[in-house]
Amino acid sequence: MIRIDQIKIKPSKDDRLLAGAVAGKLGIKTEDILDLGIIRKSLDARKKPELYSVYSVWVRTSKDEKLLKRFRKDDKVSVFEPVKYRLPEPGTEILKNRPVIVGMGPAGLFCAYELAISGYRPVVLERGRAVEKRKEDVKRFWETGILDTVSNVQFGEGGAGTFSDGKLATSVKDKEGRIHEVLRIFTDNGAPYDILYDQMPHLGTDILPVIVKSMREKIISCGGEILFETKLSAVSVKENCITSVTAECEDGSIKEIPCDVLMLATGHSARDTYKMLYESGLKMEQKPFAAGFRVQHPQKMIDIDRYGSYDAAELLGASPYKLTSNFEGRGVFSFCMCPGGYVVNASSEEGETCVNGMSYSGRNSVSANSAIVVSIPVSEYGSDHPLAGIDFQRKLERKAYEAGGGRIPAERYGDFKKSVSGEAGGDHDSKVFEDFEPQFKGEYAWCDLSGIFDEGINELFVKGMTSFGHIIKDFDASEVIMAGVESRTSSPVRIPRNDDMESSVKGIYPLGEGAGYAGGITSAAADGLRGAEAIISKYSAFQ
Repeated sequence: MIRIDQIKIKPSKDDRLLAGAVAGKLGIKTEDILDLGIIRKSLDARKKPELYSVYSVWVRTSKDEKLLKRFRKDDKVSVFEPVKYRLPEPGTEILKNRPVIVGMGPAGLFCAYELAISGYRPVVLERGRAVEKRKEDVKRFWETGILDTVSNVQFGEGGAGTFSDGKLATSVKDKEGRIHEVLRIFTDNGAPYDILYDQMPHLGTDILPVIVKSMREKIISCGGEILFETKLSAVSVKENCITSVTAECEDGSIKEIPCDVLMLATGHSARDTYKMLYESGLKMEQKPFAAGFRVQHPQKMIDIDRYGSYDAAELLGASPYKLTSNFEGRGVFSFCMCPGGYVVNASSEEGETCVNGMSYSGRNSVSANSAIVVSIPVSEYGSDHPLAGIDFQRKLERKAYEAGGGRIPAERYGDFKKSVSGEAGGDHDSKVFEDFEPQFKGEYAWCDLSGIFDEGINELFVKGMTSFGHIIKDFDASEVIMAGVESRTSSPVRIPRNDDMESSVKGIYPLGEGAGYAGGITSAAADGLRGAEAIISKYSAFQ
């Protein structure tokens, strides 16, 4: 088969145009193409409003050998060598007990999925509820403000990413094919096929629950067991080896589960679990993270700036953006950008408020939102305790709760900037913001946000907004709507592990974002696959 890079065509939903472009590049007829697939698709908007879809493709023809010889000096034509993901051969050690997985976010879910289909019959402990019930709990919280600390945006089947845009883009290299395997499993369970090649793939909050439920049913059909509303409350360690775990059920009952292998995929918000594990002797260390505010702009404004015209959005969909800057070693950047989305109350603890962004698969709200966050070095935590970063997050979230009186605290950027620097927001075309209303899930309250962070972080945020205003017109306009606080960008804790993925306690395997080894749905899921590989390569399937 042949790989061809840099095939450019005008954006279109007519797949025949791509086949024609490939045939034209190779100097053959379209009838000579026996098979054709997309490896990668991106958008070239450098000469907007002249836009081009840019493809890398593989193609099988009746003349592959001759064509490869003809184009041997063309660096855009080469032999196609797909990376094939393969699980390792099963090891020889015997598992006395079924593997226990804690958490059913991406890392835990994909670890359980691969272990289940490989015959290891894992037991999954998920402190939250099944995704169908969880959707109801989250909707009720947004409508009433009454928080369910068991089932919310952070806790429950699918993890925090279930109530997000479902972005699948990642900067992780894929030499072993894990990323493609993650995307393939998603498509096997209901995701659209185009996530396999789109440069900026996403699923949407409405599609993710369907996929998660399908994966759960597959795990169970292969002999796995999932215990919802069941929180890890203790671990028993003997001679530095895990021997059992204690789980607390929603009804107050206690389960003691013998355990040789514990896969820790807790997510970044299981703060009580971190504390318990640390007090049990598990080694942990501080890790930097980032924090800031969600900002909302009219999606139409972003589309015009990114595409050169609003009409292009009808074909290409709401435009995303990615922004980054640096000020004396401190990064300020956009995070988890949600085109056509909503800012949501993502709180999980009483008396504390944090926000996140969310989009449905159609990305069809009038608002574009993203977090604009400032990197937080561990030196800002005020303590060398491994869990000091969690305390730092909590202080921010308590201030946000107090500022909004339990609702999402919001403010116009112009007012915020005036409080921080004495100056109003940037010059702008006021017509862009005419009739623009904030898009929130959960009640919000207008208030002063300048007291949540210290002066230094506030000033860095303003510098970042000013810088981004030079990249996207009106990005730093006075009417921009801010909301706080975005504090769960990643875990401020890392649980060290060795090359075999084991922690300082033998038999405990830290996984995913909560353990400090991932930064989003796809990378966390891929780390879950790595965890499954570690168990499979060491142990034979559980009998």
